[in-house]
Amino acid sequence: MRPLVRGFEAAGRADRMLAFMGEQSRRQQEQKNPFRGYAPGPQDVFVMTYAKSGTNWMLQIAQQLIHHAKADFDHIHDVVPWPDTEAMPAFLRRYAIPLTQATDWERAPERKRVIKTHFNWELLPYSPEARYIAVVRDPKDVFVSNYFFVRDGVYGAAMPTPATWYRSFLSKNFVLGGSWAVNAAGYWAERHRPNVLILSFKSMKHDLRSAVRRVAAFLEITADEAVIDEVCRLSTFDYMKRIDHKFHMGKMIPWRKEGAMMRKGTQGGSSELLSPVQQREIDAHFQAELKALGSDLPYHDFCDLAP
Repeated sequence: MRPLVRGFEAAGRADRMLAFMGEQSRRQQEQKNPFRGYAPGPQDVFVMTYAKSGTNWMLQIAQQLIHHAKADFDHIHDVVPWPDTEAMPAFLRRYAIPLTQATDWERAPERKRVIKTHFNWELLPYSPEARYIAVVRDPKDVFVSNYFFVRDGVYGAAMPTPATWYRSFLSKNFVLGGSWAVNAAGYWAERHRPNVLILSFKSMKHDLRSAVRRVAAFLEITADEAVIDEVCRLSTFDYMKRIDHKFHMGKMIPWRKEGAMMRKGTQGGSSELLSPVQQREIDAHFQAELKALGSDLPYHDFCDLAP
């Protein structure tokens, strides 16, 4: 695999290869949309994010609140369905419990079911009875997180260079989610609905307790201080890092070791992989893309602008 990727890069065709993969992924989502025909009910809580934007963090918060800080599972996807996988390669389709078999919510104190998705808003089934929680993260940090995640858990030595991955990330057909701006703008446009909550990764890092309280109130869960304290403890990065095996993707490639899901979980740490110039380029690129989309998402509130 490594010589193939390096060959594409040497021939100047790696960008085209990644764009093709991204376009194929987008078409798969549209053609095999697993949500088509599904009518969400009052038990459904969609946690919707761009990949590597605090997804598992919010899954943990919501799941623990629903179970009054006593949720227990061997792996998060034994209880939380991820229907997106039905539009992914075959080896991922058995990764999460199917939506129709996710019945853990029937025994939960709050009788609510968390559903994970990375799909853009327009591909999701909407019902005024269901709840929708989005987490939006600084695209600079998203880039760094997804690069190391894919390198360590999937491609290994065959991973494209950071420069190649960077160019792909700025394209509309990025292989791991398409355009960050399109995804964020789509969620943001629905914020006025009473059953849609938009949180920033940045604010969650700054004040986890306030974020937990907001989610509890949004889900109409009356939690006393002891429950809030425990949910916060169970949702810290240090705690979740210790139980990474309950969230990671497992052996995606049989001959490779399992990649960790929780790496650093930082806000504003993109200098680890991006130069100051690249950081500014990402800010400028996605602000321009949001403007072109007609979105009024306040980029400054969600992201730390590069100096």
